[in-house]
Amino acid sequence: MSWFDVLNATLFMYPALMAVYWTIAAGYYYFFIEGKLQEPEFARMDMADVPMVSIMIPCYNEADNLDDAIPYLLKLKYPKFELIFINDGSKDATGKIIDRWAQKDSRIVALHQENAGKASALNYGLTVAKGKYVGCIDGDAVLDYRAVDYMVQALESNPQYGAVTGNPRVRNRSTILGCLQTSEFSSIIGLIKRAQSVMGTIFTVSGVCCLFKAEAMQKIGGWSTNMITEDIDVSWKLQTAGYNIIYEPRALCWTLMPETISGLFKQRLRWAQGGAETILKYFPVVWRFKNRRLWPMYLEYFVTAIWAYALIAVLCINTYLQITQGTFEVSVFRVLMTVLFFSFFWQYMFSLYIDSRYEKGLFRYSLYCIWYPYVYWLLNMLTLVFGIPKAIFRNKSKLAVWTSPDRGV
Repeated sequence: MSWFDVLNATLFMYPALMAVYWTIAAGYYYFFIEGKLQEPEFARMDMADVPMVSIMIPCYNEADNLDDAIPYLLKLKYPKFELIFINDGSKDATGKIIDRWAQKDSRIVALHQENAGKASALNYGLTVAKGKYVGCIDGDAVLDYRAVDYMVQALESNPQYGAVTGNPRVRNRSTILGCLQTSEFSSIIGLIKRAQSVMGTIFTVSGVCCLFKAEAMQKIGGWSTNMITEDIDVSWKLQTAGYNIIYEPRALCWTLMPETISGLFKQRLRWAQGGAETILKYFPVVWRFKNRRLWPMYLEYFVTAIWAYALIAVLCINTYLQITQGTFEVSVFRVLMTVLFFSFFWQYMFSLYIDSRYEKGLFRYSLYCIWYPYVYWLLNMLTLVFGIPKAIFRNKSKLAVWTSPDRGV
């Protein structure tokens, strides 16, 4: 076997190895941590002892959703919370709607600002938030009635936790793309977050459903307004400041996802670019010894990035050899694809099993799960290949600030 054959096998087996690792690590988290969680009892506590929670909802042109979303949020089971709606320069009736609801219920706070983006809106909300914990959800998200209880319980369990991320679920499942993304969140995303939670470090909180310790957010200066993905940035900002992040799978939140191929690719390209920007920004500080717990996750990102470019190159070479020399080994390819298939098979079966604890009927998406890991890795590869250069060249002027040891972090 030549070195090129070994390289071929290594590149094709990397997703399989990661699937095995995620399954083992997530299994440990599920059986030894997640399975031992107790039900929160905040409803039975004296109100003076219940931590205050401020839930911030940045809004831009959300007039069509607010009259449905606000009554739902007011029914949350958590006994002590406020809802801070930040109108981010909307051009529709968003501002009037949140003002009307603020007059009806004292738990609602209405804020208004010129359009400046989600991060700026969250920073504005942070300045008036009264809670010990501050959360953020999207205007079109549907939060489970007990999600806040679970997230507060997680943060109360360990003073080292600076944030907890919830379990986003796909709302729009009427299309094939919606079903594919449902299988992704059930069989891949949740598994990765469980695996990362074993170390107390998570690559990113889910911006649609997360809760932060207010004191920690004030300490790090809130959300960065110059990053394309504020949720990835704030995750690393917290963790390089010494805080850990935990995943709370019981905190369900239903969100709308792209329903077209182009929409999905644009979303994932934005995520890839945002991840690359964050990796570049925190390069000077992540290698400090105090941040050594972040090294495995940081190195994994680089390995995956190298894998993406190397796989593109190898696929092009294989195609050239097949056309010019007819040397492509079909039998070897079949073996590699078979190994990949069974790795993904056990991954999604285990993932659906543990996630079905919180959402019934997930196994109906098993047909999509069989094939989606291939789509996931292909999409991951393509968005990394295009997203990393965009992060480098589009934001070249920011690198001097980001890489300074005293600024930008």
